Amino acid sequence: MQITAYVVHIHRADASPALSSGALTAAVSHLGTVVGSEPLTAPQVYDDATHAPGVAYAGLRLAVEDADVDSLRAAAAAALDAAGVPGPDKWEGPERTGESVAVVPAALLQAPTKLLVMDVDSTLIQQEVIEMLAAHAGREEEVAAVTEAAMRGELDFAQSLHARVEVLAGLEASVVDSVREQVAFSPGARDLIRALRAGGHRIGVVSGGFIQILKPLADELGLDFAVANDLEIADGRLTGRVVGDVVDRAAKEGFLRRWADELGLPLEATIAAGDGANDLDMVRAAGLGVAYCAKPALAVEADARIDLPRLDVLGVYAGI
Repeated sequence: MQITAYVVHIHRADASPALSSGALTAAVSHLGTVVGSEPLTAPQVYDDATHAPGVAYAGLRLAVEDADVDSLRAAAAAALDAAGVPGPDKWEGPERTGESVAVVPAALLQAPTKLLVMDVDSTLIQQEVIEMLAAHAGREEEVAAVTEAAMRGELDFAQSLHARVEVLAGLEASVVDSVREQVAFSPGARDLIRALRAGGHRIGVVSGGFIQILKPLADELGLDFAVANDLEIADGRLTGRVVGDVVDRAAKEGFLRRWADELGLPLEATIAAGDGANDLDMVRAAGLGVAYCAKPALAVEADARIDLPRLDVLGVYAGI
């Protein structure tokens, strides 16, 4: 007999959950033996820069022996559905309640060293940087529409990136510094990274955005790896092009695998988190794939969802 998975139920602390702890326990107990339960609570947190609130949450973590992870996930999803909590396949627009259940393999929680690889725009940070840059060219709405379509998986990411970057041609390079100063981390991001570093875990970020924005943020947070697209600059102005290969969904998965290999970690000890279709491949490949306040295209594929604006919930899933 051994613990094979942990079932984590998260909901807003200021609202009664639709799924009771008893109903969740009953839903999974026929698949394995529930050998322990632990209540989860966390106060409201605030982003350091903007003081944007991340709601307080509560929940429950169950330890389950001798159960199949996929079967537990199916049972948890069915329990949520029976309780009336809409899943991503039933969201209309941004509809979500903040209530979710994640089933985490014990192998991940028990790994002595874990690797977290995150997307950046709308995951580590609250904004989409390319839209902020496009605002300086008076093209924000146009670029935002293309970004949304790409994140829903309706457009080829590389082609959409080239089209969006073209509108930046001629902007003074100093706009990059202005945008970087406006970037705000997602609520709970700093707490999550501090906890990971304190536990000796490793952190990488891989972005379809731009290294000129990302590198200073990665340095500030003390991250181990950081990769993004490189905006071409000539004579002090943006050319409307990127240098080198585009960081697309295949590249993101490639970096997840490369960094795990460099660290000597199995994929079972990795976590990948993002919000859009460009993150699909790495989320599928990781030991635990997490959709953070995500578009349905990613949320329906991920192992776990965070539907609350708090990135540090990821640490609860990972046992940090």
